[in-house]
Amino acid sequence: MTAFTVPGLSDTQGAEVAELLQKALSRYNDLHLTLKHVHWNVVGPNFIGVHEMIDPQVDLVRGYADEVAERIAALGKSPMGTPGAIISDRTWDDYSVNRDTVQAHLAALDLVYTGVIEDTRKSIERLEELDLVSQDMLIGHAGELEKFQWFVRAHLENSGGELVNEGATSEKAAAKKAKES
Repeated sequence: MTAFTVPGLSDTQGAEVAELLQKALSRYNDLHLTLKHVHWNVVGPNFIGVHEMIDPQVDLVRGYADEVAERIAALGKSPMGTPGAIISDRTWDDYSVNRDTVQAHLAALDLVYTGVIEDTRKSIERLEELDLVSQDMLIGHAGELEKFQWFVRAHLENSGGELVNEGATSEKAAAKKAKES
């Protein structure tokens, strides 16, 4: 472990920022793997459109992971990109939908995005007091993640503006509601 951080932050502040960013790194690594899982397992009408919509999301989220990992290193800490780190940092269950329809996966993925965005916004709020540079990075990520969720939700919305997975609290429940609609 190094004994420095970026200029303008105390070692204690740098360590706290790195810890917040480590959780973001694990979220992003988990999200890009989940997105690839959906990409490989989505079937049915509109398959190709959704299949092709997901790859740019994967690429961008992988880029976020790299950007966050490099910021952790700049703060003097060691970014952990291992499967064990993802599991250790996880505050959610593993993605639970396997081969299924476009609607089922998108309904479940909507809940995944909600969790990732909520956790990212919590980090943004804490970084307000600690490190505006790291905060700015996560703000940019949040904007794009929210746009991706909008892409997903556009497939789930009916003409009245309601989401077919409304009220679902688990991915499997969201997938089931989407298939029943």
